[in-house]
Amino acid sequence: MAGHLEAIDFSRQHAPERVLIVEDEENARAGYESLLRKWGYEVIGVGSAEEAIRKFADYRPAAMIADVELPGIDGLELVKRMGEELADVPAIIITGKGSDERAVAAIEAGAFWYIEKPLKAPVLRALLDRALWRARDRREVATLTQQLRAAGRLGELVGNSKAMQEVMLVVEMAAPSTASVLITGETGSGKEIVARTLHRLSPRSGKPFVAINCSAIPETLMESEIFGHEKGSFTGAHERRIGCFELAEGGTLLLDEIGEMPMPTQAKLLRVLEDRKIRRLGSKTETPVDVRVLAATNKDPLQAVSKGQLRQDLYFRLNVFHIHLPSLRQHKEDIPLLVEHLIQDVNAKHGKNVRGVTNEVMELFRSHHWPGNIRELRNVLERSVIVCDRELAGRQHLPADFGRDLGGTAEDLAALRFPVGTTVDAAERELIFQTLAATNNNKTRAAELLGISLKTLHNKLKEYEAAGPDRVGAGGKHANAAATED
Repeated sequence: MAGHLEAIDFSRQHAPERVLIVEDEENARAGYESLLRKWGYEVIGVGSAEEAIRKFADYRPAAMIADVELPGIDGLELVKRMGEELADVPAIIITGKGSDERAVAAIEAGAFWYIEKPLKAPVLRALLDRALWRARDRREVATLTQQLRAAGRLGELVGNSKAMQEVMLVVEMAAPSTASVLITGETGSGKEIVARTLHRLSPRSGKPFVAINCSAIPETLMESEIFGHEKGSFTGAHERRIGCFELAEGGTLLLDEIGEMPMPTQAKLLRVLEDRKIRRLGSKTETPVDVRVLAATNKDPLQAVSKGQLRQDLYFRLNVFHIHLPSLRQHKEDIPLLVEHLIQDVNAKHGKNVRGVTNEVMELFRSHHWPGNIRELRNVLERSVIVCDRELAGRQHLPADFGRDLGGTAEDLAALRFPVGTTVDAAERELIFQTLAATNNNKTRAAELLGISLKTLHNKLKEYEAAGPDRVGAGGKHANAAATED
């Protein structure tokens, strides 16, 4: 740490940092200017918020100090109006003594911190130094992030293709903010990886990251999982339980498969996003929460809205930033870089030292369709690395069924034919059973090919099981698929 501070002081000697003072009282403004110049800063003072806004773009200060009491636009409103321009420029607000409400309001408006009158020089200097150190760190992180992205890596995101560079650019822009992000893409394409990268590159990185899969939670437990419940609020609620929002306090919450969330819960979620307060089931009081919400879905969100699976107002609230992940088959040029990255990760996990894959395996990877996307690639590599006893994993180390068409793509399933007169229900049932047969009864894989959630598939199979074998029809030969485990 000492070396880091020395480096900062050294840079200050060679390039004095600029500070913008916004103070309408001339004597006070002159006093601030004189004091900061003694500390080695370059200073310019203005008498109003309007003049500060005009000067800001040309002067490009490293920090701003503003009195809350200004003619016309006050200091708090100034910080609000500057918005994104102050993202890397810390603002310190000077407040009247004892004005706690304004102090809190200053932080909520986006100020770095506040200081009360009468000012004490050592306190102001310590606060200003801390603000500038944080601003420098953020700039260094931003520069490093840009360099990593140019090299095809951003957090756990990997890729030099145009498609992945576009994804990384949006992640880089969205990460520092508190705005909601809607992440879309096929199953296995890396939506949770994007969410984790957004969290790690954000100011919330030191706080919890909580992910919840809405398709894996029964409707009766959904609200309890998300908002929590009080003891005795329903049968089986033997004790108080906090939900995902409170678990993620100060950090980030990922709601995966948001389209599977029941409509009543979506309505409550919308209210939480607007009010920043949650109410546990069975509670009469609301609890403030500070959580950034990210949402993900493998469906087209606009189609989900039109089908009544996703509330339109919730969609608009979540879709401040939209990040769409391409399928792996749409950026196969990234496969060599992904293989290198994933093998390093798998080596560390299993204590192996595999250097890469053979040219033959790489060609197989390039020609494979990758219906399971990056998740499938990782699983293939993990198995290969574990069994590999040499530097390069060869074809003999790949899973035995790799390359076998387990049902192919959704387009391949169009080869199914139904006789005229087949009902829609019967056709749907046969399609489900045929897909399960083609995927060796892998329900997760079948759900992906059918474009439905795993929960929906399980519900369909339960319906067919309840209907009995006399209702199986053309799908009778696959009736046992309903009882087969994944």
